[in-house]
This record gives sequence, structure tokens and C-alpha cells, in this order.
Amino acid sequence: MQHVSLKALVPVALLALTWPALGADHTLSINTALTTDDPLYKGLESFRDAVAERSKGAIEVKLFPNSQLGPDEDVLEQARAGAPVAVVVDGGRLAVFQKEFGVLGAPYLASGYDGVRKVVTSPLFEEWVKKLHDGSGLQVLSFNWWQGERQLWTKTPVNSPADLKGVRMRTIGSPVWLETIGAMGATPTPMPYAEVYSGLQQNVIDAVEAQLPAGQGSKLFEVTKFVTKTHHINLITGLVTSGAWFDALPTDMQAMLREEGLKAGDVASRGTGDSLAKIEQQLRNEGMTVNEIDVRPFEEATAGVYDKLGYGELRAELQKIVGQ
Repeated sequence: MQHVSLKALVPVALLALTWPALGADHTLSINTALTTDDPLYKGLESFRDAVAERSKGAIEVKLFPNSQLGPDEDVLEQARAGAPVAVVVDGGRLAVFQKEFGVLGAPYLASGYDGVRKVVTSPLFEEWVKKLHDGSGLQVLSFNWWQGERQLWTKTPVNSPADLKGVRMRTIGSPVWLETIGAMGATPTPMPYAEVYSGLQQNVIDAVEAQLPAGQGSKLFEVTKFVTKTHHINLITGLVTSGAWFDALPTDMQAMLREEGLKAGDVASRGTGDSLAKIEQQLRNEGMTVNEIDVRPFEEATAGVYDKLGYGELRAELQKIVGQ
């Protein structure tokens, strides 16, 4: 039996004070660890405005950047408890509720946005969505929020897995991420993303793996010196809300939220793709060394992660979808 922490329930109690009565207007509060200048945030603004227009104001979306509502894990627990909240979250964090989602964060599954978008809009993925809803009370609105490929942000040069030996690298605290970073040669160190800057500054950690927009938005160039383009995880995330809150909406509103979530995810993802070259140049202007390397040693080092976590057969099925 899974328990909801008291820490997670405190925000639920506060939100409950403003929950709308059935039949009244509805408010959905969306939490994200990203900053307001991240391309993905522009997609969230697009979603907010489209929902307001199509619902004629019946559903109000409020945005909370910089994890203002708390860590993603806590917001997921709030959603499971029925709070009118949503969070932009990766598959690794959802894997604790529905294992299949974890494969989305596995190493070198697909490159770029188009391939991984095929996976998260497939009939197979919709089966996972239903299982997550029925088994854990979480509803995916859309899962096509692409944040780019994860790279290494370090204080010393990295050219091969051997260069990561003994390096304490912040990553997400879910099995697929921990196994991937460990297989790459580093010591995986989970912590909330909001603590990464100070952790690097105070030498609590030595490095972090993150996509370019997030790293630039949180000014990692001030506390690291090198970005090594390993492209090890293609970060696709989803907009996930409370199943109970979603189910209480009229069916036309449910359909509208999912349609607009998909459209906004495309806006966000295309914006991410358009921003990458500019961000890379800005990092160089800040004095960062952007290192292009042969990623094959990292691909070989992480190949066993799929079988170790029980995703071997699923990987083959998803690669067929990516190749279609």
C-alpha cells in the first residue's frame, strides 16, 4: 500500500479551501520546475490561453514556475489525493505508479522530437495512460512536452565514461535515471532541481545532467565550465493532473483539455528545438566550453540499462514505432 506523505498533504489542505463546487467554474494550478524564459513555459502559456478561450472562462489555468507548489513528487501526491493541480513531469517519476512510463527516460531511445512524439501519441501509449489513471488516480493530458536532449554540465572536461569516475552527478531519483547515470560512469546523486545551483556552488555535487534550455535558464554557466553533448536521455515530459478532478469535468471539457494539451505540447517542443542553437552560442559567450564528442562509448556503456530494468522487449517494440 502506498501512503501519501503529510508534507504532500499540507498544500492539498490549502488548495481545498478554494476548490470549486461541482458545477461551478474550475481552476487548475500547474507546477513546473522550469523558469519563465524556458521554451516549454511558452507552451504552458499557450495552453492556459487556449483553455480559457475554448471553455469560455469556465476553466482557469494558473501557472507556477520554479517549483512554487513544491517538488514534482509532492505535487503528484496532491493530484492523487484529488487536488486541482497538474505538473510537468518525466516518465521516470511516473514509473513508480506504472512501470512502462520509465522507459521514456531510458538512454538513447530516440533522437530529437519527431521520433519520441510517435511513441507518446501511439495506441500503445494510450494503454499506459489508462492504466495510470485506473491504478493510481493520475490523468495524462498530453505527453509531448519535449525539453531537449540531456547533456553533462561539469567543472572538468569529459570525453569518455572513464572521465566520470568519482564525479557526483545530480540526476532525477528514479531507477531508470539512476541506472543510466551510474552506467555512464558517474555517481548518481538525486536532489530537487531547485537545489542544483547551490549544490554545485557549495561542492555538494560536482556535476549535473540537464537539457540546454533548463541549464541556461537556471544559470548553470555560473557554476560549471563544460557542457558535454552526450545526448544520453531524450527528455520528453507530460502534463499530468488528478484523475478525480478530471473525471468530474464534463466529457467535452475533458476532450478539450487533452486536445489543447497536445497542441500546446507541440508549441513548446518546436520552441525548444528552435532555441537550441541560440542557447549554445549564449553559453559560449558566457565562457562555457561546449564539447562535441563521440557518444558511442556512452551508448555502449548504457546499453544494459534496458534489460536490467526489464525494458528489453519494450524497447524493441518502441523502436518499431519510432521507425514508422
